[in-house]
Amino acid sequence: MIIMRNTKSIIGNEKINNMKIPVFDLKRQYEHLKTELDKAFTNVFESGNFVLGENVRLFEEEFANYLGAGFAVGVGSGTEALHLSLKACDIGSGDEVITVPNTAVPTISAISFAGAKPVFVDITPDTYTMDLKKIEEKITDKTRAILPVHIYGHTTEMEQIMKLAKAHNLRVIEDACQAHGAKYNGKNAGTFGDMGCFSFYPTKNLGAYGDGGIVVTDNEELYKKLIMLRNYGEVKKFTSKIEGFNSRLDEIQAAVLRVKLKYLDEWTNRRREIATLYHQLLYNSNVQLPCERQWAKHVYHLFVIRTNKRDALKDYLQERGVGTHIHYPIPIHFQEAYKKLGYNTGDFPISERNAGEILSLPIYPELTTEEIETVAGLITEFQNTDL
Repeated sequence: MIIMRNTKSIIGNEKINNMKIPVFDLKRQYEHLKTELDKAFTNVFESGNFVLGENVRLFEEEFANYLGAGFAVGVGSGTEALHLSLKACDIGSGDEVITVPNTAVPTISAISFAGAKPVFVDITPDTYTMDLKKIEEKITDKTRAILPVHIYGHTTEMEQIMKLAKAHNLRVIEDACQAHGAKYNGKNAGTFGDMGCFSFYPTKNLGAYGDGGIVVTDNEELYKKLIMLRNYGEVKKFTSKIEGFNSRLDEIQAAVLRVKLKYLDEWTNRRREIATLYHQLLYNSNVQLPCERQWAKHVYHLFVIRTNKRDALKDYLQERGVGTHIHYPIPIHFQEAYKKLGYNTGDFPISERNAGEILSLPIYPELTTEEIETVAGLITEFQNTDL
């Protein structure tokens, strides 16, 4: 049971008021795992093998087993996981891929660099994932795939997406870059579609110490093609069967991820505990809190609140030592790089509204209860202040 304390008394404590609470703190995690990680680093250095070695092979097996997927292919980043998945499906020039505008730019750049056109649908007002009611009207004879984004750690409603895809003979490529261990009806994100794509950027729930990504699939043909695509299209050394890329998860990152994967469930449970405490402490506040649908297991990669006083609250917290981020401040169709898509203000009202109201609070397994209470107390204090 979580014991709640009076937030007013917390704010009155000078020590707590001066506490610095970063939005991410990777040093705390390293301190906890230092002995294991340092040993893993040393083993790689002593092996003299830094590219596509034993650690990559073993991590691919371990991550596939963790998710219940048939195959996994380690690649250079989450962006490349998406890009190579699209290429593996022969999606390119003249094709359209349906996705959402409230995601990170890499989701869209992967589609663009594959040569295809991103086509947006708006999101639901509660989970901020793809609005299923809006998909079918965007399907044309050029549509080749649906690319749902499991944003912030909450899954998209995959059952309906898979039915739509089957009815229209479309590929499904899941962007699960923020959803390691998230579930829909008890099944892991990334294991519904033709392929699931994950990022191991350092701040992810399962993060490397640099860039890294992985694609999981149950389709052996796609798996074999991904193996070639990540390594110059080679079937053996200096023998390229197809055009490919240099996009390989390296041995050092794979060694780090093998250490961390053992702790992922424990860390997820702690993130969910922190989210529960935030919900309890902010239940009577004026901010909109994240939701978890009945069919979902939210892994809280981010704890995203909404308020129409977002910028003022962000400044208030920053002045008092609490770090926050905005994921993401500009919808994709408003980004200069993607104005060429031809969308206008008002085309995606929920995504546009959210961009001006969302704020990500600190959430990571090493965050203390005292720090969580401090953040919540400052939000309450802000709301009681006449700004």
